[in-house]
Amino acid sequence: MQVKLVNENSLIIYFADAVSIETADFINYAYRRLNEALGDVIESIIPSYTSILVSCNSRKIGLQHFLRRVNALVNTLHANDITDFKPQQIELPVYYGEEVALDHQDISQHTGLAFSEIVKLHTSEAYRVFAIGFAPGFAFLGNVSDKIAMPRKKSPRTAVPKGSVGIADRQTAVYPNQSPGGWQVIGRTPIELIDITTANLSKFSMGDQVKFKAIDKQTFLDMGGIL
Repeated sequence: MQVKLVNENSLIIYFADAVSIETADFINYAYRRLNEALGDVIESIIPSYTSILVSCNSRKIGLQHFLRRVNALVNTLHANDITDFKPQQIELPVYYGEEVALDHQDISQHTGLAFSEIVKLHTSEAYRVFAIGFAPGFAFLGNVSDKIAMPRKKSPRTAVPKGSVGIADRQTAVYPNQSPGGWQVIGRTPIELIDITTANLSKFSMGDQVKFKAIDKQTFLDMGGIL
């Protein structure tokens, strides 16, 4: 692990050079420990694929003092301390009908698979939350089967509907609100993903495990889904 200064009140902690489930679990563990030990002086804390960006409240603590406290804490973190870590299990219902799977033809053509097989593969995996960002509630989940990996669209949409489930490379994600985006859309969930009661405004936390469950159109509508 490396701790480096970013600006006058922020630093970044690097945990690894590559994304992995083990790294995601360790970052989640470190995120919780940092909040427990330094929450009184932390202004913001943003975990990512291989790092955590932490900003201090400069009215309460100087940057150098903050740096020393973070370094001291980081030196106590060890991978064997998270052996009892159990990720939160989240199941998300998704309607994969053609009217919401906006890119079903493109992804079928790219992968050479029938869309029903793509849905089967997409719902067969349990995905880990590797990062949260881009927009409030937007979680980057991985990894999808390489059989359905798909590059981002060359020309992003100006408006991707709220709840859209997409694939980009070997990641999958859900758009918590309507927004521009270039992910390949294969379905839609009726579930609200923004949670104003959490610090990161998200239903998800780093390290969570997410499974998608296919539902039919009527169930989607009964759960509040909008076509």
